[in-house]
Amino acid sequence: MSARIRFMAIKPQRAHRRTEALSRDVIVEAATEILDAEGEDALTLRALTVRLTTGYGAIYHHVADRDELLAAAADRVIARIVADLAADAEPGQALRAVALGLFDAIVAHPWVGAQLNREPWRPAVLDIYENVSAQLRALGVPRRALSDSAGVLVNYILGVAGQNAANARALAASKLDRSAFLAAVAERWAQVDPARYPSVHEARTQLRDHDDREQFLAGIDLILVGIESVNRAGRDSSSR
Repeated sequence: MSARIRFMAIKPQRAHRRTEALSRDVIVEAATEILDAEGEDALTLRALTVRLTTGYGAIYHHVADRDELLAAAADRVIARIVADLAADAEPGQALRAVALGLFDAIVAHPWVGAQLNREPWRPAVLDIYENVSAQLRALGVPRRALSDSAGVLVNYILGVAGQNAANARALAASKLDRSAFLAAVAERWAQVDPARYPSVHEARTQLRDHDDREQFLAGIDLILVGIESVNRAGRDSSSR
């Protein structure tokens, strides 16, 4: 065998390259799949090049860095929730629908909750605030009370979203299923001083069976009742 033939025989094959053009949407969708499957730490530009069979340059052409990619993925998830809201829904029901939509999205995509709290200036958070404000305005909340009312609701939604994200990470780290994890927490609560923490002792009996979604919606309803009560008092005082 000649030297040329031997060289050709051992020449490594080039890695397969993506033939179709990349777009920002394709990149963000791939990033979302990585985040959902493996968590936030798994999202790297290297992982994207492997998944999309492309090079770094093609990705950098559409996104500046990992932080921009993570934010864009969160914006995409939230935008779908706001877009799916029925335009003719009654304001109170619309508020509950967007709140539950966000809750369900955080359950399905725990990394979104952390991202919303990390960058409150992103379109995802601004879209939530605008939507909530519009529904409160439709409910008759006066302009002087609109900012505080919207702020309370949005902060509650984002606060629970962030807590859910933290709970999801703790659950994953514990290697337990949800029922076993809550049972372990209830057992810890059972060991604290009942004289100092009587309410904790009472709550522990319901901890394992409570429904996070129902508890979240109960909080939304309490806030809406409070907003309506304040508005009613304001209307009564102005009519005197």
